[in-house]
Amino acid sequence: MNPGTPKNASTPTGSAAPAVLDAEETAAEENTAKDAAHSLDKGAAEAEGELAVADDAGAGSAPDPAQDLDPDAGFKDSDSEDSDFTDPDFDDSGKGASGLGSAAAAVAAAGLGIVALSGSWVGKVAAERETLIGQIKTSGGGTAAQQISEIYGDAWHSTALVNGLFALLALLVGIFALVRPAFGAPSPHPQPGWVRAVATAGIALGVLGLVISAGMYFDLIVALPTAGTTQ
Repeated sequence: MNPGTPKNASTPTGSAAPAVLDAEETAAEENTAKDAAHSLDKGAAEAEGELAVADDAGAGSAPDPAQDLDPDAGFKDSDSEDSDFTDPDFDDSGKGASGLGSAAAAVAAAGLGIVALSGSWVGKVAAERETLIGQIKTSGGGTAAQQISEIYGDAWHSTALVNGLFALLALLVGIFALVRPAFGAPSPHPQPGWVRAVATAGIALGVLGLVISAGMYFDLIVALPTAGTTQ
């Protein structure tokens, strides 16, 4: 029941009827205006509540200014990416073949081959020792053939034997220098051409030294002198 409506529901009659009707219409219009104002106030309050909720949600998803102002943020990301990077060609364990051993072996083979052909102080000392032993053996007397064999032949053979050993070492070291990349840890780089060339030269000198030393030892190249028959 509308509070502005008079309790007496009966319609007034007489001369007071127009005044009463005007009063009722005025009260009805005031009640309608109050209801409209109340509805507007309620709608405005609901709109303000929704706007406040939207502002709170936007504030929660906004980026943190402290993160944007962090100067080390980019470096931290880059450090994590750099830590995962590995160079496949870099080996810090020291197990990779560097080729230094093959190069040294090739040079050593060539040097040993030259020594096998030209002679060494080791061969000279061995020859002088055999000469001294032969002189001691023939000091009490002996034939010319015995003196030649003891003093000259044994020294000759000792020199050939020592040179043959150097030639054999040159051959073995040269072969090692050539076949070294096939064994052990594989190298990321092929063997240099000069290493193969020097190793091959050492092998060739070693083979040549072996042939010459064998010919000297068995008196195939130069025979020992013989003593003439005296009357």
